[in-house]
Amino acid sequence: MQERLQKLLAQAGYGSRRACEEFIIASRVRVNGQVATLGQKADLSVDKVTLDGKALPKSEALTLTYIALYKPRNVLSAAEGQDDRQTVRDLIPLEGHLYPVGRLDWDSEGLILMTNDGELTNKLTHPRYGHEKEYRVLVARKPDDKQLEAWRRGIVLEDGDKTAPADVSFLSSSGKGAWIRVIMGEGKKRQIREVGRLLGLPVVKIIRLRIGTLKLGSLKPRQWRHLTENEVMELKGEKVPTMEKRIARGRSDRSDVNSKDRPASDRIKRNPKDRPKRPPVDRPRTTERKPNERPATSDRPKRTPNDRTRTTGRTERGRSTTKPRTPRR
Repeated sequence: MQERLQKLLAQAGYGSRRACEEFIIASRVRVNGQVATLGQKADLSVDKVTLDGKALPKSEALTLTYIALYKPRNVLSAAEGQDDRQTVRDLIPLEGHLYPVGRLDWDSEGLILMTNDGELTNKLTHPRYGHEKEYRVLVARKPDDKQLEAWRRGIVLEDGDKTAPADVSFLSSSGKGAWIRVIMGEGKKRQIREVGRLLGLPVVKIIRLRIGTLKLGSLKPRQWRHLTENEVMELKGEKVPTMEKRIARGRSDRSDVNSKDRPASDRIKRNPKDRPKRPPVDRPRTTERKPNERPATSDRPKRTPNDRTRTTGRTERGRSTTKPRTPRR
């Protein structure tokens, strides 16, 4: 079956489809010895497709690999380096093509998925899917309600693009700064740092904790491990968390944070007086009463002092029949 060349290259583990399109534009891809063009299709069972002279393996011969890596700071999130700087591929001493899913900046750290599964790479990185990515961010100043709410709604960047809604919550104080949690479904270049700068919250540190259902766990910088079968199935399944699902649910994970650890500026203040008042109900008055039911106060006949009769020795005129007490001397 014929497929577009960028899809075949991505399935072979050479990167995302967008990155593979650049290989085709740069005339690095050939089909049966001829330079390929963008949009061209091929069938690996019949055609010979090469990238820089290396033939793509048949789909049935490709062994899919999934690795979770803790990317440290000062390491490139790339499969191939353009200079002498170290890349995430250099941290995994395995043969074969492995491409990083979910890139991180040079000075950011945290979870990166390394795989040669092009379909999963496209699913987790393409903006239209909006798969969640969770970050723990250290900012230099403590945010207030307005700053956090603006971050949640979206910020217009200097290039004119507006960021999509995000889930942002306060975690804890750290000296003059604070740790916050950011969950978003997009990943523009240096987006978190740019948003923080525009809001007056300079970003000091970024740690990615989660990609979809895959969590960083107990990995330390430069450590890596193979994913389990269940983790791979969860990433490929329909239950992968996305920002669209989060917004549709109208649910925020900010309620999971202990209120004692949150500053007063981030707590939701509720005033009982702000509750909407119920409109008065105009109920018709009725004179009908149930058996043995006492009449309402307004329906009771008014009693005069002469009508007060008790069984405690008072006459019908209200005067007592008992003798008055004589004061003690």
